[in-house]
Amino acid sequence: MKVTTAQEALQTAQHIVFMTGAGVSTPSGIPDYRSKNGLYTGHHNAEYYLSHAYLASDPEGFYHYLKENLYYPDAKPNVIHQKMAALTQQGRAGVITQNIDNLYQMAGTKNLVEFHGNLYQIYCTKCGQDVPFQDYLKAPYHNTDQGYLRPKVVLYDEGIAQQNVDRSLKLLRQADLVVICGTSFRVYPFAGLIDYRNSAAKVMVINEEPLQLPFEFEMVQANAVDFFEGVTV
Repeated sequence: MKVTTAQEALQTAQHIVFMTGAGVSTPSGIPDYRSKNGLYTGHHNAEYYLSHAYLASDPEGFYHYLKENLYYPDAKPNVIHQKMAALTQQGRAGVITQNIDNLYQMAGTKNLVEFHGNLYQIYCTKCGQDVPFQDYLKAPYHNTDQGYLRPKVVLYDEGIAQQNVDRSLKLLRQADLVVICGTSFRVYPFAGLIDYRNSAAKVMVINEEPLQLPFEFEMVQANAVDFFEGVTV
């Protein structure tokens, strides 16, 4: 599919759902997970370090791993986040993202489902109180009751919040266009959501490398930053 044709499709669709992953945030300076320089490449046990089992066995080790490898508090939304957010603000789009980096929130995205949670939403596991992430980056214990702090993210061997599943399915059932961007689309149950889309919806993939997916879609081979810079909203 030609880039200009795809850009026009975004400008005319009325119910767009963006399904996105780490590649959307790499232009903001946040490494992805599975590329040559990704987190999982540099740390062979990364999936274990991001698991509930590791949290339970070594809470302080878990804390230091997250703090040193996942937090980029100075990162800013890039043009991809900004253009998607603008479309949601017009009431023409929703976003379902695997990303936990808070950049969609910073861009003012409406109709947002952070499917795997948000690193910057912190709570105390003892009293349940929400705590500013700045406090968490200083220490993993709540200063009022010494309860252990953790982010509201889905770890390996934890379940997805049911409300995130329900909201995702509602968006997809209303969609006339589904746009997959910045993801290899291999992580489940996120990738399985596509099976519940409106049967009349078109599916478009924006990626520099072609993807092989088990459903019908239009491939747009393009750099996502360049693509969204050319989208008028």
